Amino acid sequence: METKKSRQASEVADRGSDLPQTGDAPIMKPFEASRLNERLRVNKAYKMFVGGAFVRSESGRYFQVKSGAETADPDPETVNVPRGSRKDVRDAVLVAKNAQAGWEKRTAYNRGQILYRLAEVMESRRPELAQSLERSGLSAQAASAEVDVTIDRVVFYAGFADKYFALLASYNPVAGPHFNFSVPEAMGVVGVVAPDRPSLLGLVSTVLPVITGGNTCVALASEKDPRTAIVWSECVATSDMPGGVVNVLTGHAKELSSHMAKHREVIGVDAWIVDADLRKTVESEGADNVKRVKTHVPMDPEGWVDDRKAQGLGWIERFLETKTVWHPVGL
Repeated sequence: METKKSRQASEVADRGSDLPQTGDAPIMKPFEASRLNERLRVNKAYKMFVGGAFVRSESGRYFQVKSGAETADPDPETVNVPRGSRKDVRDAVLVAKNAQAGWEKRTAYNRGQILYRLAEVMESRRPELAQSLERSGLSAQAASAEVDVTIDRVVFYAGFADKYFALLASYNPVAGPHFNFSVPEAMGVVGVVAPDRPSLLGLVSTVLPVITGGNTCVALASEKDPRTAIVWSECVATSDMPGGVVNVLTGHAKELSSHMAKHREVIGVDAWIVDADLRKTVESEGADNVKRVKTHVPMDPEGWVDDRKAQGLGWIERFLETKTVWHPVGL
C-alpha cells in the first residue's frame, strides 16, 4: 500500500526536484533574485485625520484625485480620497470640543514647544511634503519653496505662542477704586475652510493661528490637492500635538462648509472660498446661531508667501475673546 510519504516523494521525483525533505513539512522553492522586480508596492491609503487617528469617512464615500504632473512617484495616477459627510463634521467637532479645555490650560510656553516640535517633524519629512506638492502639478522648485515657507510659518507661530498675550492684554485706567484688566481668551472650536491653492501653505497659515491662541480646529483641506493635507497630518500625528487639537477632513467645500457653519458647538468659522454664493451661504448659516464668521476671497499664491499679509498678530486675534475683569483696590 502506498503511504503518504512515499507518494509525496514520488511526486518530487517526477518534478525532477532534488530538494531535501523533512517529514511532512512543505517543500520550499529556491529564492529567485530576479523576482524582486516583480514585487507589487503597497499603495498609500489616504484617510482623514480626526482625534489623532486616521479614519475613513463614515459614509464609505470617496472622490478621485488625479496627479497633475509626471513624477517618479509610487502613487498611482489616480487615487481615492475619503469624501467627508455631515456625520464626519459632527465627529470631528466632538473630539475638538473635548480636547479644547486641555489645550487651552497648557502654558503658552508649552504650546510654543509643541508647535516648534511640529516644525522639526516637517523639516525631517521635507522631501515627502515636496513630493506630494509635485503630485498636484507644481514644479520641483515651486514645491520646495512652498515647503520652506510653510516650515518657517510654523516656527513663527511657535515663537508667538507665549507673546501674543502680553501684546493683546491691557491694564485700563478707571475713575474709581478699582483695577480693570482686559485679557484675551480662546473661543473654543473653530472651523477652517482652507484655500485650494496653495494647498500646504494655505492650510498651515489658517490652522496655526487658530491653535496658537488656545483654540482647537476642524479644517477642511484643499479639494484640489487633499493628499498633501493628509501627508501634513502625518507630521501633526508624529509630533507632540495632543489628539483632537487639529482635525483635517477631506471632501467638497460645497457640501461640508455649510454643515460646519450650522454646528452650534463651532464657535467661529474662517472660510477661504472662491464661490461668492457659497460664501454668502456660510455667512447666513453662521449668523443663524450667532457665531463669529470670517469669509475671504483666497489670496493669490504670492500673497500667501508675503509675511506682511499672511501671518501676524491679527491672525491670532481673529479668534480670541477679550475678557475684562474689575477688581477693587485693597486698603
